Amino acid sequence: MKDLGMSWGEIKQTPRRELEGILTAFAEYNTLHSFDGYNDKDIANMAKDKPEIRSQYGKYVLANRELKRKLGRVEERKSFKDLI
Repeated sequence: MKDLGMSWGEIKQTPRRELEGILTAFAEYNTLHSFDGYNDKDIANMAKDKPEIRSQYGKYVLANRELKRKLGRVEERKSFKDLI
């Protein structure tokens, strides 16, 4: 909770449902911004030492794509069958 800026007293006064919502939102925020500023080439270089970075980056890309889709900023991909 240190990252959220909440004191122990505030945590105790906050209902459990709200705390769960705050933690869920914080985890989503961390996922959405975990690789900001990196490109595919940077990820490939980092993955040489830590292969798990590829799966984390994949989650990051999917989460950002889903957010943009919900906001209407990205056109949904069409399949090859739809194009024919």
